[in-house]
Amino acid sequence: MSPGASASPRVLRVATRGSALARAQTEIAVAALRGAAGVETEVLVVRTSGDRSQHVPAALMEGQGWFTAELEQALLDGRADAAVHSAKDLPTELADGLVVAAYLPRADARDALVTRDGASLVELRAGARVGTSSPRREAFLRAVRPDVRAVPMRGNVDTRLRKLDEGEVDALLLAAAGLDRLGLGERASERLDPAQFVPAPAQGVIAVETRRVSETAALCAAANDADAAAAVRAEREVLRRLGAGCRLPLGAWARIDDGRLVVLGALAVDSGTSVSIRTAERSGDPADAQALGAAVAEELRG
Repeated sequence: MSPGASASPRVLRVATRGSALARAQTEIAVAALRGAAGVETEVLVVRTSGDRSQHVPAALMEGQGWFTAELEQALLDGRADAAVHSAKDLPTELADGLVVAAYLPRADARDALVTRDGASLVELRAGARVGTSSPRREAFLRAVRPDVRAVPMRGNVDTRLRKLDEGEVDALLLAAAGLDRLGLGERASERLDPAQFVPAPAQGVIAVETRRVSETAALCAAANDADAAAAVRAEREVLRRLGAGCRLPLGAWARIDDGRLVVLGALAVDSGTSVSIRTAERSGDPADAQALGAAVAEELRG
């Protein structure tokens, strides 16, 4: 098969990472595509740079695309027709010739605290060790609970939960959506208020990426959720305008409220001795999602 060639448009080859969470998200995407577009699918598992570098702390990952570049290459060379991503993993700029054809309905966007004994964030003992791979979560944790200690921790959800259960850490910060999609939602001791512990841009949303000019793009667009798409456009614009990827301690959360899109951004500012959170909020027509995100970013930059 020559590069760029497609299988029958009614049988889509869908690329995904191989983790349990990635496969669970792909099952959701496949069901959505079957229901909205009436297509059948074949799944292609692709190992990404991020999967091969579990020992590298997220804060030291240079550039973007650690969890997406190989999936995008599978699209570009014709091995896959569509790729399924956690939308928060997407680089701020997609590879040339590619487009997100559909954002699926958003799951719980919040961060979740997981402890062995069910303790909430305010109930953690001073000096408690909290495992996280996210500079954003680490910075927000320092702002809210400067008396606890963030411990770098990567690996899939099951690995992190095992390390918690074995006592390597006292708590974990994870995406609530990931726990829910793995059937582990009951492990969350607390789902943190997104207005205070602002989620990562696009957290909780599944993205379906395709070649820009393809029949597949039109087919997958049938599964697009307008509310999720507007929220992600706004949140990713905040991220894009501030010119950073996963290493920036930035949260952005947009939601539809009474027909209006409300966009909240939060940036952690480290003085060296303490962390404070700078916030900005705008609301308006969902059609103006990118402009709202840009306005939030400019206020945060100021």
